[in-house]
Amino acid sequence: MVERRPVKAGDLIGKAAAAGQEARVVAARRRVANIRLTDEERHLFTDELAEQFAIGRLDELELHRRVDLLNEAVTHADLQPIFHGLPTPSLYRPTPRPTGRWRWAAFVGAAWLAAPFFLLGLVFLVFGREVAAAIFGVPAVLWTAVAFRWARRGTRSGPAIR
Repeated sequence: MVERRPVKAGDLIGKAAAAGQEARVVAARRRVANIRLTDEERHLFTDELAEQFAIGRLDELELHRRVDLLNEAVTHADLQPIFHGLPTPSLYRPTPRPTGRWRWAAFVGAAWLAAPFFLLGLVFLVFGREVAAAIFGVPAVLWTAVAFRWARRGTRSGPAIR
């Protein structure tokens, strides 16, 4: 009998995010499927294949076979078998959304809310009340660090575009 383990909410969220990313890639490919390839795009895709060869995902014969198919390809739809089993080429990866300034404004607000508690913790520390200083100062520092990471996370939310 197969043992079933409980499903965690974090696992479901991660799977949903991955499915959403794949759906955006498929939609991007579908939008350009009937558009003819340019010479610049061919060079970009050749570089992608060379990179996959360099990291060891393709052997030399497979690289030459795929480059020959790439040179014969006319539209973006013809690229499907060329990149089968490889990571999505960078041309089809969605561009990351720029972070809104509201995240940084929220961080500044969080830092201003934490500042009095941090200062009170310093005052307690100066007067020899280490426990009180820890009670006020440590959560203020953690609050500010979490807010900073949250604000910065929006700047690196998407895949790197070259």
